[in-house]
Amino acid sequence: MLRSRTVLSVLAVAAATLLIGGPAEALADQPLPSAIFRATHNSYSGNISGARNSIAYQLDHGIRFIELDIHDNDYATSRDYSIGHDSPGNQVDHAGNPASNLLRDWLNVINTWSAQHPTAAPIVVALDIKDDLTDNTSYAAGDLAALNQEFVSVFGARLFRAEDYPASPPTVDALRGRVLPLISGDGKTRTQYKRDIGYNPAVAINGRGQVVEVHDSGSGALWYWSGTYGADGRVTWLRHGKYDNGVTPAIALNDNGDLVEVHQSQNATTLWYRVGRLGADGEITWSASRKYDDGVLPTIRFTDAAGTRLREIHRSQSNSQNWSWDGVLDAGAMAVSWSGNAKTSDARHDKTTSTSGTSRVRVWTGADGPTPSQTLRIDTDRYAGDRIRYQQVAFDEFQQGDSAELQQGALFYAAPATQSAFITAARQAGRLVRGWDFDSAGDATSPLANQPATNRPYDTWYQDLLTRSGAIQ
Repeated sequence: MLRSRTVLSVLAVAAATLLIGGPAEALADQPLPSAIFRATHNSYSGNISGARNSIAYQLDHGIRFIELDIHDNDYATSRDYSIGHDSPGNQVDHAGNPASNLLRDWLNVINTWSAQHPTAAPIVVALDIKDDLTDNTSYAAGDLAALNQEFVSVFGARLFRAEDYPASPPTVDALRGRVLPLISGDGKTRTQYKRDIGYNPAVAINGRGQVVEVHDSGSGALWYWSGTYGADGRVTWLRHGKYDNGVTPAIALNDNGDLVEVHQSQNATTLWYRVGRLGADGEITWSASRKYDDGVLPTIRFTDAAGTRLREIHRSQSNSQNWSWDGVLDAGAMAVSWSGNAKTSDARHDKTTSTSGTSRVRVWTGADGPTPSQTLRIDTDRYAGDRIRYQQVAFDEFQQGDSAELQQGALFYAAPATQSAFITAARQAGRLVRGWDFDSAGDATSPLANQPATNRPYDTWYQDLLTRSGAIQ
């Protein structure tokens, strides 16, 4: 009898919640992918080509999906991306919004509002990337590591990272006060965020857990990744950049963060080296490239505990004979003194594997599901098959017509609001789905898109539809 009364009491409270608090409050503790949120399309456009008002006004009135279009024009000068539709400043409404077009200023508006409303439902901040960021060849040029850092530096502890998304979806209440970053827009950029492609990878790890990987692009460009080996046995990659031209690179790294890289020229059999200095943030300061011999397939290792003596072994350009050099690193001058060039019966160093104490890293290429066979991968002594890629700070959106690579593991899906079949199928599959240009009640699907992104969020039809659907604030 007591149990029956308890059940009746629970049902009575639930009924009262629906009558008094409304659908939004009653459904707030549902899993995130099941929830409906008010959303705007081109949120920065305010009352240009729509009626949205300022970003703060939108948030005040229940909008929980904000879309900002960004460009990388003049990043090297401003150290920031620019808001705009077809170009920086295009269709940007500054009324009630920041006077500048700089992304950080707009993100700060969202962060300030979020800090002042810690019980608000999670805000998704989608960056529709209008330019190809894959040709930004360094952090300083505005690559995806720089974009990650902008999210992290602005939102801090409020940021909910994609890499922290649990196997079982969190509830809306568990994410109140948080900001979820989302990358949309340019397909090449979104794809590179999930994986990298390379040839002839090589790696080195030092006693401080610093890791540097180098590879060639297959078309003559040399690239590096730098990162740290963590307590969980996985490598967190901090920086990525192009550093030279050539093929078949190899790398040696000492405990001071000094590194020596060797490679072959792209269209000749000359061998070159560079000295680098690895910073705590993963940035590498490089010397000029210097020729030291002729040959192919160079490899290199430090041979002493101090990390000053080197041995380089490569193959002859004309036969299978291996040759070696001894080297002494002058870290201050960022140069190597080479001596003792001679034939050797020793095998070339294994440039794909590096060990420091009990820590071991090995790099290789191979498909990971739908990714290409030249996807860069890494094994450690504690974790196998990870991808070498940017930290997964942001969620990566899958859009109608995208490749299987972008669909793999995606939580957020998106399509024009008129594409009802795509939206419905994605909802039924448990994804968070955005329909953009949702500007008519006729665009509604069953189930409704989680984020029906409209240009006119205060129209009666939209307000009524979202209220009936239990949209959460």
